[in-house]
Amino acid sequence: MTEVTDRPHEDRVLPAAVYALYLLSLPSAWVAVLIGLVLAYANRDTAGPRMASHYQFLIQTFWKSIWWAAIGLVLVIVGGIFSVLLIGIPVLIAGGLILAGVHIWFYVRVAVGLIYLVQDEPYPRPDAWLF
Repeated sequence: MTEVTDRPHEDRVLPAAVYALYLLSLPSAWVAVLIGLVLAYANRDTAGPRMASHYQFLIQTFWKSIWWAAIGLVLVIVGGIFSVLLIGIPVLIAGGLILAGVHIWFYVRVAVGLIYLVQDEPYPRPDAWLF
């Protein structure tokens, strides 16, 4: 027995490609994420409501990870400079932990979004900080 839905069909191929580009960012040094970001920006206005939520989620994921990575990188640089005097070691460690946390957060967030896409559901909270 087939299930009848009243939802119109929305193309999930392009959002899936953007998720794949985000997941491939580790070996490609973020070039794939930038390509995915451009695709998300280019297609979010023409997408249906379910896929638009995924594009918004992917765009938000990119910018939030960039801001936190920048904070972590600044802390690593400042901590590295001042670690010569031994006072920068805690700052260096904090920066490294932030960078590692952002890295893990990014991939977990993308995986959760991909699960919603596979289930053909909109992402429920695309602007939320967590998942």
